[in-house]
Amino acid sequence: MRGVLLTRHGDEQALCYRDDLPTPTPTESEVVVRVAASSVNNTDINTRVGWYAREGQSGASWAGNPIGFPRIQGADVCGTIEAVGAQTPSARLGERVLIEPCLRRFEGNSLTWPWYLGSECDGGFAEYVKVDASHAHAITSTLSDAELASFPCAYATAENLLTRAGVVAGERLLVTGASGGVGSAVVQLACARGAHVVAVASAAKIESVRALGAHEVLARGRSYVDALGTDSIDVVIDLVGGPLWSQLVEILRYGGRYAVSGAIGGAQVELDLRVLYLKDLSFFGCTALGSSVFRSLIDNIERGLVRPLIAETYRLEQIREAQRAFQEKASLGKIVLTVSS
Repeated sequence: MRGVLLTRHGDEQALCYRDDLPTPTPTESEVVVRVAASSVNNTDINTRVGWYAREGQSGASWAGNPIGFPRIQGADVCGTIEAVGAQTPSARLGERVLIEPCLRRFEGNSLTWPWYLGSECDGGFAEYVKVDASHAHAITSTLSDAELASFPCAYATAENLLTRAGVVAGERLLVTGASGGVGSAVVQLACARGAHVVAVASAAKIESVRALGAHEVLARGRSYVDALGTDSIDVVIDLVGGPLWSQLVEILRYGGRYAVSGAIGGAQVELDLRVLYLKDLSFFGCTALGSSVFRSLIDNIERGLVRPLIAETYRLEQIREAQRAFQEKASLGKIVLTVSS
């Protein structure tokens, strides 16, 4: 089969397009999905460059373990089931599916620490990928394969953040990095829950983020305290971190909640523990998906409560150009690879 191998940690030259890779074979509880489209995410870049490495490591996978090279990346997959293991009904053959990227089972085994598709095991930057049947979710939609492939990683992460933080109708929510894949998904999904959304985005993308449904949009770099005042926000969804992080704690109301799933603006922040406990705040680090999260996302897609945002599409063999375009972050929306028709 055709696919792209990550051969080492490094720049785009570490990605090698091949047309002679073995097609995966399912174990008893697995299915093989023919990949129609797969999109690019931060986790692909982070894994490639070794960003997940902890102190003393030269590189690591999403879970923080040494990655096994070569690896086929790609967490977002839309496709059809092409083969099934003995424990999976043959009626699922030909089923259109989205793959849940956060894996709890692999090759018939329950995982003690969740894996991520395309990091701890091979993913969707190839014509075929295998997963446990429980992670291949049937979907009924008129959206194209490329549009559906824009959802799994970013939108599931967003839904998980909102679920963990317990966001309900009427609450004021602030989301940083609102023009990115996860941030734009948070805006849509929080609005679908009936929350009042305050989004933070670059000045060039303010109107685009407002068009997604955000009730207020702040220019990136502006003081949160000056713009909103202290004790003004029920929930913060943070995808950035960085130098203004301490202000996110200040704007939270008593009993507020903070959920984080990104640190592109800076991973090291400073916290006054007195603010944390005197305001009775709750903090949530969000990575592994809750058991109901992906099914909830599928339901939102099928009901038309969220819409896909596609910036550009590339062919699979254009993976290097696609990742460069992704890192430029010039457009709102996902970079999608078309794999097979």
